[in-house]
This record gives sequence, C-alpha cells and structure tokens, in this order.
Amino acid sequence: MSTSTTGGCLCGAVRYSLKQTPDHIGACHCAMCRKFSGGIELGLDVPLDGVVWEGEDSIRIYNSSEWAERGFCGTCGSSLFYRILPGDILPDGMMSLSAGSLDDLGDLSLTQEVYIDCKPDGYAFAGSRKQLTEQDVLDSVSALEEGNTP
Repeated sequence: MSTSTTGGCLCGAVRYSLKQTPDHIGACHCAMCRKFSGGIELGLDVPLDGVVWEGEDSIRIYNSSEWAERGFCGTCGSSLFYRILPGDILPDGMMSLSAGSLDDLGDLSLTQEVYIDCKPDGYAFAGSRKQLTEQDVLDSVSALEEGNTP
C-alpha cells in the first residue's frame, strides 16, 4: 500500500494535498497536544508551503502561544495541524500536520517521540525510536533562537 499525499477533515470541508510524500510520523506527549488531539498527537513534518489547501476558509486557528498556532476544521472540529510561525525560533516556520488527517497512512513509521517525560504511565509504543524530554525540546528551541543547530 502506498502512502497517500492527500487528506482532510472528518466532514470533508477541508481537504489538502501534499507537495511531497511524507516519510515518517512523530509523536508529541505534551499536555497541549494531548488536549488538542484528544490523546497522543501524531504528526507529519511539512514545510509551511508544502500543503495545497481546499476549503481553507473552513480552517479555524487557535493561537496556543506567542509563536505557535493550531488549526482545526470549523465545521467538524477535526485537528489539522500545529504550526510554528516564521520568526525568531524558526525563521521559515514549520508545520506538523495531524497524521490522522491523511487519507492513507500507508507504511509510515513512528521515528520520534517528544515530551516523553510528560507521557502518562498508562500506555507506551512498542519498539524503539528517538525520544526527547521536555528539556531536550526546550534546549533545541534555545539553540535555534541563538542560531545554532541543535
């Protein structure tokens, strides 16, 4: 089964196509992502200009911090993305598209978990992958703000 490069929300008001086929999935266990997604946030890193939207007028934005926002369908409420705005932290910005919004996840593998120290004890993924704590993530953000590669 091949990985699809199209997706959308539950009701179909928002659809998208990706300019590049994703090659992996990441997981975030932070409290904000858990609340936004209703559990673990599984995401696909996509450049800000890497998505062609249809029904973009149905997307609602929640500014979750001074430098990031979350997008969801204003009709059905489906989580669509987490987006770091271009600025001091990441000059080009970045987007984590909600993996569950893809039409077909194909054989995408989970390669990284962030905020692993915030994960509730009641579940764990099988297998091994890169795992970053909250402090690891904050250190990476600080390095980016200072112009260094984390």
